[in-house]
Amino acid sequence: MPFFRDLSKPQPLEFHAEMLLGVQRPHTGSLQRRHTMKEAKDMKNRLGIFRRRNESPGANPSGKLDKVLKSLKPTPEEALKWGDSLEKLLLHKYGLAAFRAFLRTEFSEENLEFWLACEEFKKIKSQSKMVSKAKKIFAEYIAIQSCKEVNLDSYTREHTKENLQNITRSCFDLAQKRIYGLMEKDSYPRFLRSDLYLDIINQKKASSPL
Repeated sequence: MPFFRDLSKPQPLEFHAEMLLGVQRPHTGSLQRRHTMKEAKDMKNRLGIFRRRNESPGANPSGKLDKVLKSLKPTPEEALKWGDSLEKLLLHKYGLAAFRAFLRTEFSEENLEFWLACEEFKKIKSQSKMVSKAKKIFAEYIAIQSCKEVNLDSYTREHTKENLQNITRSCFDLAQKRIYGLMEKDSYPRFLRSDLYLDIINQKKASSPL
């Protein structure tokens, strides 16, 4: 269930938890953009090699979140496998969170959010819920000038719109495939060259004693 907070103050601890648990924040236009870069940078620090230690772990509320992050943190060898394919990256919960943080720095997280929404849509069993969710996804990501409009060609957009006349689990398949292809050819290669990813795969070297 969506919730609201005062975004005039950065909320890094809550932000990391939301990212890992898949909680979506409400969009707040320019106010959100002013904090996006800082939030993404905070996420990068959390997703790094955890060099910083708490002086008093028992009194630090971030201790519990650190345990969650560390339990998900991959070894450098595991993270290197993310370079094999976008699919392997998205299947790893830590990798997914890292990729989402990277996309936020480029203001293009709507592509991943749409792809994830389609994945969740295909798990719905109730036809009535499927209809409601399908309309919401279309209005949010596909309709022209929608708040999180993704980059689709006119044929795919119209094809998906026609599919809403008879909603099935496959009605977003073409659009989802197109967006996956865009991420695979564009943002995914840049992610693999990013400092965020390089910090993760080099963590063993960086954390070794001198």
